[in-house]
Amino acid sequence: MMTDIVYKIVPETLWRQAKETGVFEGAEIDLKDGYIHLSTGTQAKETARLHFAGVTGLILVALNVHALGDALKFEPSRGGDLFPHLYAPLSLKAVLWEMPLLVGVDGEHAFPEKMP
Repeated sequence: MMTDIVYKIVPETLWRQAKETGVFEGAEIDLKDGYIHLSTGTQAKETARLHFAGVTGLILVALNVHALGDALKFEPSRGGDLFPHLYAPLSLKAVLWEMPLLVGVDGEHAFPEKMP
């Protein structure tokens, strides 16, 4: 295992729905690809830049890798880097914390200074 924490960038509306049901089934791209796209701490900023540039109303969710179990696979993706992919619905029991992912004056998303 590469890390103990992985991250999901989620539109706030979808995250609110997940909190009502206790499970996140995935965003449109996750459902299309057959797994939930996640990022490590070092990958999350680039993921936001490439796929969510300027998008507001996002939530950054930190997930406990061990709580995700065997459905979590690290697979080659962008540039051959190993990305975490979850091949199951995401139980909210795996959530460590969540926070709004705000867009700064520079147009970039404001991530916590220390992300493992």
